[in-house]
Amino acid sequence: MSVVQQHDDARVEARRPLRRKLRGGRRLRDGHYLYWWVEILAVILFYVLYSTIRNLHHGNPDEAFRHARELISLQRDLGINHEQAIQDWALGWRPLIIAANYFYGSLHFVVTGGVMVYLYRKWSDDYPLWRNTLAVSTGLALIGFALFPLMPPRLLDGFCDSHASLSCHYGFVDTLAKDPSFWSFNSGAVSKISNQFAAMPSVHCAWALWCACALVPRLKHGWAKALAALYPVATVTVIVLTANHYFLDAPAGFLALGLGYLAARAFTRAGRGPATEPPVGVPSVGVP
Repeated sequence: MSVVQQHDDARVEARRPLRRKLRGGRRLRDGHYLYWWVEILAVILFYVLYSTIRNLHHGNPDEAFRHARELISLQRDLGINHEQAIQDWALGWRPLIIAANYFYGSLHFVVTGGVMVYLYRKWSDDYPLWRNTLAVSTGLALIGFALFPLMPPRLLDGFCDSHASLSCHYGFVDTLAKDPSFWSFNSGAVSKISNQFAAMPSVHCAWALWCACALVPRLKHGWAKALAALYPVATVTVIVLTANHYFLDAPAGFLALGLGYLAARAFTRAGRGPATEPPVGVPSVGVP
């Protein structure tokens, strides 16, 4: 074997992966790898952990009601305390309420999951940053739930009725319990384990804006961009129509997303480094 051939073989060997890549991998341009099955496991584990922490402490009803009255007072001062009037108008058109119920109970998961799959498959280099943004934002919401337990509009009249010393009536209707929906907070298992006062910030709104921010710059067609941009608007509308949130819960969710994005940019490395050539024998897109 010639010296030149030995030198070439040594260079090839140096470019081989130090360890065999696992199956189901996708190589990013900077040499990091993503594995679809690891991502699925991570998402499931994260959501179970989030739900467990969220529901560990159900909050004090008196404190949650006090916070609700304070928030309503603030919204009155700002001139945006119109949730009950909007819901009252919508209750006159039952198909709209039913559609809002199904929207609230399903798209929160379906659209967000679909966007994650889209980013993973079509924009793999951007996926780690947006995945981390979603995780940090959702984690920040837990801080809000713990520091500011908030009674949602749908529970206000029930609390007033159960306290003879209170003379109050707000007129909100729990549409998830009254009209057809996938589930209701009043249903057996959900009512027992769910933290009913985890309303500030609105995770629905944070996730909806996350979807729009991830999709709008990457979609090709104008109509698709428009739908993505309108998704957070529709979500804010739905959380009001179903009496699950106040208006100010939405910007609080948007703020959590913004902070999550800044934090994710600070620590996310995968997919953001300089482009590198893949090792010999390793596809540039993924490992079959």
